[in-house]
Amino acid sequence: MNKIQLGRSDLNVSPICLGTMTFGEQVSEADAHQILTHSLTRGVDFLDTAEMYAVPPKAETFNATEIIIGNYFAANPGSREQWTVATKVAGPSRGMPWVRGGSGELTHDDIVSACEGSLQRLQTDVIDLYQIHWPSRSVPMFGGVYFNPSDDERAVDVMHEQLGALGELVKDGKVKTIGLSNETPYGVHEFIRLAEQHNLPRISTVQNPYSLVNRTVENGLDETMHHLDVSLLAYSPLAFGLLTGKYDQSGLTGEGAPVEGRLTKFQSMRNQRWGRPEALAAAKQYNQLAREHGLSPTQLALAFCYQKWQVASTIIGVTSVAQLDECIDAYDVTLSDEVMQQIDAIRWIHRDPAQ
Repeated sequence: MNKIQLGRSDLNVSPICLGTMTFGEQVSEADAHQILTHSLTRGVDFLDTAEMYAVPPKAETFNATEIIIGNYFAANPGSREQWTVATKVAGPSRGMPWVRGGSGELTHDDIVSACEGSLQRLQTDVIDLYQIHWPSRSVPMFGGVYFNPSDDERAVDVMHEQLGALGELVKDGKVKTIGLSNETPYGVHEFIRLAEQHNLPRISTVQNPYSLVNRTVENGLDETMHHLDVSLLAYSPLAFGLLTGKYDQSGLTGEGAPVEGRLTKFQSMRNQRWGRPEALAAAKQYNQLAREHGLSPTQLALAFCYQKWQVASTIIGVTSVAQLDECIDAYDVTLSDEVMQQIDAIRWIHRDPAQ
């Protein structure tokens, strides 16, 4: 795998990124450390985490994933230097009172304090990529569809304040480059404009959902990112397991449903976009297409992301070394033009049911 430059930054990363939000919930610390070690042997040396993780979010596991990763670095001298580490500061609370006391804001001081906390938990002196996990603005995200301008009066001022805080962290050597997550074309463009206007650091990445059942990135965000030299980190490429085929026969909770599957195990996950009946219906069609071409559903879903020009690095979330190998092995699969056209034909019917 050839390294990919993130935006205009000096960071060059593997085209596959190890997602870690399962560490501390579905994955024990010992198993997480095994996954981290094996990932390096397979050439995946880029990881993404967040102060909010593990997932599903709850007070008991808040910060747990960063702690597990930091313990791994401490237990394996020299390992920190082998990784490009990305983490995220949580946006406004969104009903999580354990995040900054339930504050509905993300201020300059919040960002600086959160970064200090992440540095301590990760047991490192610098974070390679520091991202805002979700916007403070009234933005349709996490399954939302509609923008409400009445809730968005201070958008530019808030973004300027946040970018200023990120700039201080870069200037102080605590962060190498910065990014956004769950963002819109407007948000990306405005953060770039503010950086240029006020001589502040430029965002290098946007981490947004991207999969066969959610290609909303292609509804204008890809054009913005292309022209502004911002790289996409694609998360949930398997749509919380819908695109592995494991729910095709049983549904999410029916007889034979995988008891350890995220959508079966957690009601809170089923309440989100991935739990929509329309998302499962579309996933079944993509999974059948994979089988018709002699591929596993996982191979089709990941190969799609791996070869799309929009994607710089695809974030894979796993709960075992075997899953890790399966996801990385799919990098060797190339989808034909015919298959890509059939994928587009299915999208024309189902659109983006997990947006």
